[in-house]
Amino acid sequence: MEPLLIAAASALWFGILMAISPCPMATNVAALSYLGKRLGHPRQVLLGGALYTIGRTVAYVGLAAILLAGLQSVPRLSTFLQSYMNKVLGPLLVVVGLFLLELLRFGGRGGGVSERLGRKVEGWGLAGALALGVIFALSFCPVSAALFFGSLLSLAVKFNSRILLPAMFGVGTALPVIIFSSIIGLGLGSLGTVFHKIQKFERWARRITGVVFILVGVYYCLYFIFEVHIFG
Repeated sequence: MEPLLIAAASALWFGILMAISPCPMATNVAALSYLGKRLGHPRQVLLGGALYTIGRTVAYVGLAAILLAGLQSVPRLSTFLQSYMNKVLGPLLVVVGLFLLELLRFGGRGGGVSERLGRKVEGWGLAGALALGVIFALSFCPVSAALFFGSLLSLAVKFNSRILLPAMFGVGTALPVIIFSSIIGLGLGSLGTVFHKIQKFERWARRITGVVFILVGVYYCLYFIFEVHIFG
């Protein structure tokens, strides 16, 4: 049970890290603008934040379930993943770590179509908050794609988790909106100050996570691929 709890905590952290990265943060700011300007009443803002969280969570659970079902429906591929997942995980963690450290990049900001769809639901009230959660969840940028497809899915395959780990990831990606919608709804303070602190935290959190990913990935490569037992 403990390894699954650690995996769930990791999935939550991957979601938080994704949410506070610059590109996904832009979609969360757009969601906050929607919640603050179009719902108006504090209770509606809080409810909108909850619905936005549900939308993101449902989107990630659905996407992960479809992808995992597809992987596991191919017997040879399923057997390969079960037998060689640890060997695959090592290089994958190194690549994701390089993306987090911005040592690897690929072009494109991502999210163009999703952002246009997002603007079309701005008059839907509370239903729009739910729809925005689904739409923005599927608006992948380089870092968010690396975290979802490289980290979350590999964990979900390893633990055969189609719901719990993607759900924890989805909640993590929506946490900033939950916090900020609470600030807006309850009038607790300045959003600008909180945003500035989160941006500073994101830089260090992403770098530390990237270094940890690379170190763990190198260890997995040495242990499972080259059979070098560093710790005996």
